[in-house]
Amino acid sequence: MIMKKRLFAAAASLMFSALSLAHDYQHHDLTIAHPWARATPPGVTVGGGFLTIHNGSDQDETLLGGSAPFAREVQIHETRQEGDVMKMEHRPEGLLIPAGESRSLQPGGYHVMFMGMDSPLVDGEKVPVTLTFEHAGNIDVEFAVEKRSGGMDHDMD
Repeated sequence: MIMKKRLFAAAASLMFSALSLAHDYQHHDLTIAHPWARATPPGVTVGGGFLTIHNGSDQDETLLGGSAPFAREVQIHETRQEGDVMKMEHRPEGLLIPAGESRSLQPGGYHVMFMGMDSPLVDGEKVPVTLTFEHAGNIDVEFAVEKRSGGMDHDMD
């Protein structure tokens, strides 16, 4: 019986730890899941942000960009392979999130770009960002800054 209680306590502890790391935001029919940004070295003035957006409405939505107190601009960018070359481009038209679907912004694909940062993104911190949507308007979220490897997202990591 004592062993079962210990196992239950350990499982509950792990579950609550995982829940505390996850941070999702709900705004009307939009769910923004685990926004995170890659930590950047000192002196780097651009950084990448990643998240998943679920559009639970019956109307298409578009993520247009946003704003952040630590960056001059928040833009939507896309990384894609063209032949043997990886290219990154600003997408001023934003990113379409079709009705009833989800879109993941991740390293090596679509991502949020923090342009003209006045300080580095530091592992373990959270940074405030306002995401701007065509229909839903502005949604305030926090991006958890994490040290992750892989992907290609402008931050010279």
